Amino acid sequence: MDKAAFSMAMLRIMSGSIELIAAIIMLRLNDVQKALTVNSMLALVGPLVLMSTTTIGLVGLADKLSPSKFIWILAGVGCLLIGILRK
Repeated sequence: MDKAAFSMAMLRIMSGSIELIAAIIMLRLNDVQKALTVNSMLALVGPLVLMSTTTIGLVGLADKLSPSKFIWILAGVGCLLIGILRK
């Protein structure tokens, strides 16, 4: 099994588990303000998981990608992060 693919999958499983736990916490709190607070904490998890899984994937593909393709991928990820994080 490819270590990079396994690591990426494990990060996504961990991220999904955090999302499910947050949903259960929101249901237990039964308060819109507290649920919104929990939801805003999740806003940090998504971009971090995106950056981590992308980094692992790019490191795994580094020997197979040409420098120009690598730059295009990094530019695309940068645009995604700007779109996600900018208000």
